[in-house]
Amino acid sequence: MTATFASVDDLLADARGSIERLAPHEAAARIAAGALLVDIRPAWQRAQDGEVPGSVVVERNHLEWRLHPGSDARLPWAHAGQEWIVLCTEGYTSSLAAASLRSLGILAADVDGGITAWADSGLPVVPGPSPVETVVSADPLTSGAP
Repeated sequence: MTATFASVDDLLADARGSIERLAPHEAAARIAAGALLVDIRPAWQRAQDGEVPGSVVVERNHLEWRLHPGSDARLPWAHAGQEWIVLCTEGYTSSLAAASLRSLGILAADVDGGITAWADSGLPVVPGPSPVETVVSADPLTSGAP
C-alpha cells in the first residue's frame, strides 16, 4: 500500500488547506449569526476542560453520520446549508474532522486552538460532560435545542 501522505503533519496541512480556521471570537460571531458549534471531544476531555454553552455534542466517531443532511442517522439540526464549526481540545482533530465534513459538502470550519484558545479568550465555558447528541446548556444540569 502506498501512503498518500508522508506524515501526520502532511495530512494535517492538507486538511487545513481545505478549511477555514477561525479564531475563537470569529467563531463566536459566526455562531451568533447562525452557525452551530459541534464539540467532538470524548466525555473525559469535556469533563476535564469544560464545554461551550450552546454547542452540540457529537463525539468524533459519529460525526459524519450525525451531521450529513442525507444520513438516516442525522441529528435534527443537520440540514442542507447549516454551517458547522468544529471544536476539539487544541485544534488538531477538529481540522481533520472539518475537512472530512467539507469533503461531504457540509459547510464546516474549525476553532483554531480549540477549547483551550476559546477559554483563554475569555469566552464562556461551563462544566461538563453533557450527554452526547444534546446541546450544552449554560446551566450544566440541563440541555436543550439551539
